[in-house]
Amino acid sequence: MRSALVTGGAGFIGSHLVNALVEDGRRVTVLDDLSTGRWENLFGALNHGVRLTPGNVTDPHAVARALTAERPDTIYHLAAQIDVRHAVADPIHDAVVNLIGTLTLLQAAQRHGVRRFVLASTGGAIYGEADVLPTPESAEVRPASPYAASKAAAESYLDLYRTLFGLSTLSLRLSNVYGPRQNGAGEAGVVAMFCAAARAGHPVTVFGDGGQTRDFLYVDDVVRAFMAAGERPVTGCVNVATGRETTVLAVAQELGLRVRHAPERAGEVRRSCLDPSRAAAALGWAARVAFTDGLDRTLTSMAPATRRAPVASVAP
Repeated sequence: MRSALVTGGAGFIGSHLVNALVEDGRRVTVLDDLSTGRWENLFGALNHGVRLTPGNVTDPHAVARALTAERPDTIYHLAAQIDVRHAVADPIHDAVVNLIGTLTLLQAAQRHGVRRFVLASTGGAIYGEADVLPTPESAEVRPASPYAASKAAAESYLDLYRTLFGLSTLSLRLSNVYGPRQNGAGEAGVVAMFCAAARAGHPVTVFGDGGQTRDFLYVDDVVRAFMAAGERPVTGCVNVATGRETTVLAVAQELGLRVRHAPERAGEVRRSCLDPSRAAAALGWAARVAFTDGLDRTLTSMAPATRRAPVASVAP
């Protein structure tokens, strides 16, 4: 039976990936310090033999314990500091978690004979204000925040370990992922925050005119991309996205939310949309879940009795 290590496996995307790996018959070890992840996300998986190793990816001893438990052939590295505001306020901590943590794992992967290393990277933040939309992987890397810079640096180390040591590595540049288990109070995830507001009957704050666009991708589609990435010998970086733009204001309208406008935030990317062509060609992957369907699933998971309210008028 093949085995895998999932860092950040108690988190939003990681726990969905763990479930998929278990359903595929894998032995799974999770490395998570539970600072943002929740063990409740793994409740079902733990009953099916998943091993939870508490610890941080920056701790070589915790990483070694996780790797010696089941001798995984694949590492899916999803543990990260993802709060952009925190990254701006404390870029050193952001770099320690996202860059040093990745390097710690890569070094351990090389020593323990890991076959495949897949990194959860970021798309829109790495490309910044791109010249071409949808943006292909060949576009210039323009980190728009310390968070994006740390992810870009982590990607470069994956390339280096592939070149120097022959470790098979791939960075998945994810667009804006949403779905059940995402934190509705966090900085990352406008869909989760808006769904939480819809559940509570609260208005939402939209910064600027709400015309900012994002490429929203449902979590089940992301998990399928990770599963494919673990199996195919694709290297470098691959966009995982829908290739379609949706405005922030459109999300609020779809949920029938009352909107309050606030001044535009400095440094925010105006338009973000990724070209998923390479994912289709190299991984045989394409997004399947329509945004309206994913939105319904997310809302239902947060409040089973909730139904969409009529579309609200939006204040100018």
